[in-house]
Amino acid sequence: MEYITSTLGNLLQQTAFLNLTGGNLVMIAVACGFLYLAIKKGFEPLLLVPIAFGMLLVNIYPDIMEEGGLLHYFFLLDEWSILPSLIFMGVGAMTDFGPLIANPKSFLLGAAAQFGIYSAYFMAIFMGFNDRAAAAISIIGGADGPTSIFLAGKLGQTGLMGPIAVAAYSYMALVPIIQPPIMKFFTTEQERRIKMEQLRPVSKLEKILFPIIVTIVVCLILPSTAPLVGMLMLGNLFKESGVVGQLAETASNAMMYIVVILLGTSVGATTSAEAFLNWDTIKIVALGLIAFAVGTAAGVLFGKIMCKVTGGKVNPLIGSAGVSAVPMAARVSQKVGAEADPTNFLLMHAMGPNVAGVIGTAVAAGTFMAIFGVK
Repeated sequence: MEYITSTLGNLLQQTAFLNLTGGNLVMIAVACGFLYLAIKKGFEPLLLVPIAFGMLLVNIYPDIMEEGGLLHYFFLLDEWSILPSLIFMGVGAMTDFGPLIANPKSFLLGAAAQFGIYSAYFMAIFMGFNDRAAAAISIIGGADGPTSIFLAGKLGQTGLMGPIAVAAYSYMALVPIIQPPIMKFFTTEQERRIKMEQLRPVSKLEKILFPIIVTIVVCLILPSTAPLVGMLMLGNLFKESGVVGQLAETASNAMMYIVVILLGTSVGATTSAEAFLNWDTIKIVALGLIAFAVGTAAGVLFGKIMCKVTGGKVNPLIGSAGVSAVPMAARVSQKVGAEADPTNFLLMHAMGPNVAGVIGTAVAAGTFMAIFGVK
């Protein structure tokens, strides 16, 4: 009888029930909420499902993130900047830079939307974060998860990487909810109805030369951006060269999805109750939202300036796509424009600022690294 009692007692001690805290229960509920949004509402399921499941696992079994645990080794690939760089390669292989090449002025809209990043940097310092932590937090304003993870790792802010990454990916997923009210607030019905001229055709030679030239120019000025910009442009060169179809297919499909699984679950697993439920996390989430909103507003307002300068030829809505959430932000520009006029097609015009925003956010990360002397 004593043997049975002892055995049952040992089994009970090995369950997670006795070790669950109130914080763990809160995080489990948050994880289930994310799964609901991803599965039921369709909010970026490719991102939210693995992130939410990693969150669920670590709050039930914390050892999964300790040395020797499965997700610990996944997370090392985040810290070493391997997974964010590979994500950029996949994004490059999936992206058409044609709209940006056809309308180089889109670079200005992409640059304007980065204002949210720099404003959040100063706000984070004002709220008590040190300069490196502030820089890592501010990149959330670009709604770019991989760049946020990349910069946090490079600046030695791994302790904040979980909240930063979850905030960045959450705002990427919530672009269709967050952006439209801001876009409508800063534009008139007449401005939203503006139809833009069809973009000129872009030659194959231009598409091949673009990633090569951007890599040379950007990486000569900011060598620290090479892991992100270089992989983004390499993936795009795979796509546009037309001679390595197998590599383009692998980068944009099999490799991309494998990396998303590894990165998503490991990022989610950094959100244990002890690490996530604190005032710093609340401040990071709030700063990220402010930065993203400011970036969206800055893009739209610069779009209004371009609209005036061009005599009404630019629809200000495409400025909101200057944040680097590709292609969600461009789709939102199309959606809001179509609500004002169902015959208005802004998607391809919005893709220019959108892909410019990806480059702009990477440049912003490289600028911070240069400021702090990080390679």
